[in-house]
Amino acid sequence: MYEKTFPNKRFKHTLAFLQKHVSTDETILDLGVPNPFSKIMQENGYQVINTTGEDIDKDQSALQNNQYSVFTAFEIFEHLLNPYTVLENVTCDKILISIPLRLWFSPAYRSKTDMWDRHYHEFEDWQLDWLLEKTGWKITAREKFTHPVKKIGFRPLLRYFTPRYYIVCAERAQKLI
Repeated sequence: MYEKTFPNKRFKHTLAFLQKHVSTDETILDLGVPNPFSKIMQENGYQVINTTGEDIDKDQSALQNNQYSVFTAFEIFEHLLNPYTVLENVTCDKILISIPLRLWFSPAYRSKTDMWDRHYHEFEDWQLDWLLEKTGWKITAREKFTHPVKKIGFRPLLRYFTPRYYIVCAERAQKLI
């Protein structure tokens, strides 16, 4: 996936956000197979469990059967058909989620060769906020950041000041008795 480019700025920003909101004594269930960022989390002292590549839209058993205190999903929700069900099946009380934001000047991403590398959702920030609220989560922190690229053109220029990523930390809202 990162054969030609490595998202250093995104990883640096995501790690700083993680370090601000999650201590290294908490166990993280990271949605998705082991990847370069889960390795970065481990190198920074976090205990990370990854899912194993199952179709998480159909099978949430990894969310229900693992022991974890924090759930993370970094650039995963846009690939899911049903992130609502995923959020309902998270068993811990803290989540960190990041998504690429919908860009008005770019169509939804679709790999022609990899069925798993397609975006079903192109989120706007309010849509993720609403999804979290509807599934019983309260956002405690949020940030947006840009993703400049070293190319020439109109789109690369817009990427210098148009937020490309949205990251949130949320806690399970108290249920009424």
